[in-house]
Amino acid sequence: MSMNMFGLKVEEGKEGQNGQPSVGPVYRNPIAKNGFPQTDPDLSTAWQLFRAAVEKYPGNKMLGWRDFKDGKWGPYLWKTYKEAYEEILQTGSALRAHGIEPGARIGIYGSNCPQWIVAMQACSAHSLICVPLYDTLGPGAVDFIIEHAEIDIVFVQDKKVKELLNSECTHAKRLKLLVCFTSLQQEEKDKAVSTGIKPYSWNEFLNMGKENPSEPSPPQPLDICTIMYTSGTSGEPKGVILTHENMTASVTGVDHFMEEFEDKMTVDDVYISFLPLAHILDRMIEEFFFHRGASVGYYHGNINEIQEDLMELKPTFLAGVPRVYEKIHEGVLKALGELNPFRRSMFHILYNYKLKWMKLGYKQKYASPLADLLAFRKVKNRLGGRIRLIVSGGAPLSTEVEEFLRVTSCGFVLQGYGLTETCGLATIGHPDEMSMLGTVGPPFVFTEVRLEEVPEMGYDPLGDPSRGEICVRGRTAFTGYYKNPELTREVIKDGWFHTGDIGEMLPNGVVKIIDRKKNVIKLSQGEYVAMEYLEKVYGIAPIIEDIWVYGDSFKSMLVAVVVPHEGNTKKWADQNGHKGSIPELCSLQELNQYILLELKTAAERNKLRGFECIKGVILESQPFEFNQDLVTATMKKRRERLLKHYKVEIDDLYQRLNAVPKR
Repeated sequence: MSMNMFGLKVEEGKEGQNGQPSVGPVYRNPIAKNGFPQTDPDLSTAWQLFRAAVEKYPGNKMLGWRDFKDGKWGPYLWKTYKEAYEEILQTGSALRAHGIEPGARIGIYGSNCPQWIVAMQACSAHSLICVPLYDTLGPGAVDFIIEHAEIDIVFVQDKKVKELLNSECTHAKRLKLLVCFTSLQQEEKDKAVSTGIKPYSWNEFLNMGKENPSEPSPPQPLDICTIMYTSGTSGEPKGVILTHENMTASVTGVDHFMEEFEDKMTVDDVYISFLPLAHILDRMIEEFFFHRGASVGYYHGNINEIQEDLMELKPTFLAGVPRVYEKIHEGVLKALGELNPFRRSMFHILYNYKLKWMKLGYKQKYASPLADLLAFRKVKNRLGGRIRLIVSGGAPLSTEVEEFLRVTSCGFVLQGYGLTETCGLATIGHPDEMSMLGTVGPPFVFTEVRLEEVPEMGYDPLGDPSRGEICVRGRTAFTGYYKNPELTREVIKDGWFHTGDIGEMLPNGVVKIIDRKKNVIKLSQGEYVAMEYLEKVYGIAPIIEDIWVYGDSFKSMLVAVVVPHEGNTKKWADQNGHKGSIPELCSLQELNQYILLELKTAAERNKLRGFECIKGVILESQPFEFNQDLVTATMKKRRERLLKHYKVEIDDLYQRLNAVPKR
């Protein structure tokens, strides 16, 4: 039986010469085996993509939102493509009326909403560069970006106005205009005026555009579309330059990819947008939905109440980061725990039955309609009842959660991989392909992928298995970091962007992410340990909300800081006769011991090696993200800062562990 090839080798690997690292073979998507597909010259900028959609689908629902009335959130209200287009033209005209010329950088600051998209598309219409501002990059980031990108105008959500006008945001003084998504308070207007900034409410700005119409000045494919700042896990935010060509290759590449499958995207598809628009994943999904004339509904702003938005919007497509899916998984397991033993065992029997047929190659919808009807329809209904596709990105999703969703969500589940620097996708999984469980799929349509040797970590792309740093080139790869040629030279060598992620190339041309280049340490006994991988394995234990694993090359043992899961910790406390708040429970030696035991179980279940087992833990009652310095905007851990934050406790823990006589 021949193996299905999902990624094709188009160039052989090479041994390293003169101290250069070895490189593995170059892989492409089968669609691109003889070169990348031809691009449509009429769809070569983000503005052309959008204009074409407006002409084709003027009456379709484009942007949906909910209003807060009489103390509750109302139903979804919609703007059609034509209505949004009118607003975009007015916004663009108002910008031009203020003397804003093509090439200027325009900031957008606030939660996802229709106005965000209108401002973004108005930038595309007039060759302006859209720069999302995003405060979880750390408190000083907005100030840094305004100055670094030389932003003159900011479109801003009402809640964020005070942050901009705060005395600590010193560079806001350079702003000429402030346009609020809704309207401004009088004192905010006065403060803006006294700083020399002209304030506008949304409607005032649109009227200004109506009275001073001007024709769009559309961009060229190689013009900059957006500068998207991403947090390094250390240092200042980096401005990733993405051109219109990057954007359109990303969007039209998905068209080519989807042509291979019988299930088609339609204008009736609905996406629920809650991942920040300031990040590439949500931005590219929305660009794709608009290109296809489909609808995007925005969540009402509170992630803890997203369930209610799902029930109201009934989306067909959900994209999230692993944390979102872990919460869904936890929710279903909790509901299962409350069922009587018979129904619980029925669920597990049906789960294994359907999984068996899926592993034999049956598509998820045909694997067991009976199991879907009896057991899994409820899981589907928790997501609004219409989900067809679930995509996970931003960080690796644990295989356990991915398999669970594939079986129970009654929709396609797949992982993709990419960075802001690759304008979204660098690789993409296939729906209904069980061999891709735990992987991120083959190279994307307009991307080439190869692995490069990392000798200090023992990764060799010419070995078996083939492993190394993932390098990417192609039409979606960025041109460099804004005003940072040194950093650009560091990551783009010979035309290949070095991602810093470690991958394994499977024999079928599919990539599996196994590590981060920087997150590997060598313990004192000479063994290498991959921290992110261990955090994924341990993080699945129900008692754990989050975990940071720490090791030191002068020590032989690993330790960890654990944020216990609130609900499950309270349950443990009730069962063991303890009372108190989470911080009080975290100081209990018994809880500490219980968590260590749970970690040991997770290690055994995943067949970890002895030195990968955690020997001691520090309990932290607050999630890491409460301290914005400890994680990046995409929830990646800032390891140096975590170490600084917990150094005293860690030193103390190692001292205690070393004092314990070894058994």
